[in-house]
Amino acid sequence: MERHQVAVYLAATAVGAALGAAVPAAGPGLERAVNPVLGALLFVTFLQVPAAELVRALRDGRFLSAALTVNFLAVPLLVAAVLPFLPDDRAVRLGVLLVLLCPCVDYVIVFSGLAGGDNRRLLAITPVLLLVQMLLLPLYLLVFLGPGLGEVVAAGPFLTAFGSLIVLPLALAWATQAWAAHRPAGRRAADAAGAAMVPLMAATLLTVVASQLPRLGGSLGRVAAVVPCYVVFPFVMVFAGRAVARLLRLGVPAGRAVVFSGATRNSLVVLPLALALPAGLSVAAAVVVAQTLVEVVAMVVLVRLVPRLLPG
Repeated sequence: MERHQVAVYLAATAVGAALGAAVPAAGPGLERAVNPVLGALLFVTFLQVPAAELVRALRDGRFLSAALTVNFLAVPLLVAAVLPFLPDDRAVRLGVLLVLLCPCVDYVIVFSGLAGGDNRRLLAITPVLLLVQMLLLPLYLLVFLGPGLGEVVAAGPFLTAFGSLIVLPLALAWATQAWAAHRPAGRRAADAAGAAMVPLMAATLLTVVASQLPRLGGSLGRVAAVVPCYVVFPFVMVFAGRAVARLLRLGVPAGRAVVFSGATRNSLVVLPLALALPAGLSVAAAVVVAQTLVEVVAMVVLVRLVPRLLPG
């Protein structure tokens, strides 16, 4: 499974799409499984980064600066440029903003590694990227959608998602690392959890697509209008990421990791936020899921393209 991760993820997405189309009534039940599966995936992701590695990553000024610049300066500027071309639909725009303004923290590690990126460095700064995006996202939404946002987007779901999908998995991962450092049973448990990375990623994609595909049916026209934006976004960000990596004189593996960090978005983590929106904004969740479907295909292309743009 490690050797054939891309094929596994594409197959999981296809099975999820087939299941969602064939048994749409299963959507609500599968939707309840999204958060637990995603939390388990993030726990396994964090488990691969020792706490000491995170401290060292924070001292890696150039790499961290490049990742933060690409994700929290270049991306918002690109989003601001494309926003006027999106449908004048508050729910659709909210979905696009939720997914494009947040950098990926899960399968970006996989695709970056497949392209020869420094995925250890990228994995180490994952908690930083998560924390910064959660702090800045409300501010970005306020800037792009105006002060009326507070009437439709409650802070509660954001705080709940941050606690259940970030704080809890990270705390459990560090506790497991401490257990593994002192007990053979802990080491065996940590090894077993690490081996579950690919199956959990596949299960997450399958669950998300199968549970959310029925939502696309009733709002296909509204969602289809943003697909061109999703197609263009990763390829524009590849060149932006390469420019920042060269400006800060990063090595080739580190530069490739920064490129993938900018091009890949956090659809799986922000989906629970979209699902918690009021009924009048429910199409935002479908808009987020559409980005996942486009991005999985785009990542397969970038695994081949990025090494050519940043040759070793």
